Amino acid sequence: MSILKEFKQFLLRGNVVDLAVGVVVGASFSAVVTALVKDFLTPLIAAIARVPDFSGLFFTINGSKFAYGDFFNALISFALMAVTIFFFVVKPINLLVARSHKGAPADPSTKKCPECLSEVPLEAKRCSHCAQPLV
Repeated sequence: MSILKEFKQFLLRGNVVDLAVGVVVGASFSAVVTALVKDFLTPLIAAIARVPDFSGLFFTINGSKFAYGDFFNALISFALMAVTIFFFVVKPINLLVARSHKGAPADPSTKKCPECLSEVPLEAKRCSHCAQPLV
């Protein structure tokens, strides 16, 4: 019975639940970004380049077919996906994080001695002014 109890504790720990939620949200977000690239950005590039699909491009050497067009499609899709994630996710999140930390005070590096009220480093075990042991 203790194994089931341990397993239950493992499943209900915060980091396991957070990871599960992250995977589900990540999968949903991936579908949104894929749709944006596939349905909006790729046709925009195709309209400019006048070639909607490169998958038909290939060359043949000694009877072997090299479909370099599929590679171009995958490369363009990857580049568009990376640009989309950078400009529509990473940059806005970085701006929000920077704004939230702008007014936040820096982590303290000192504390006050309870006896003489002088500033001492956080790692100090004794006050350098009055030799009082610090808790």
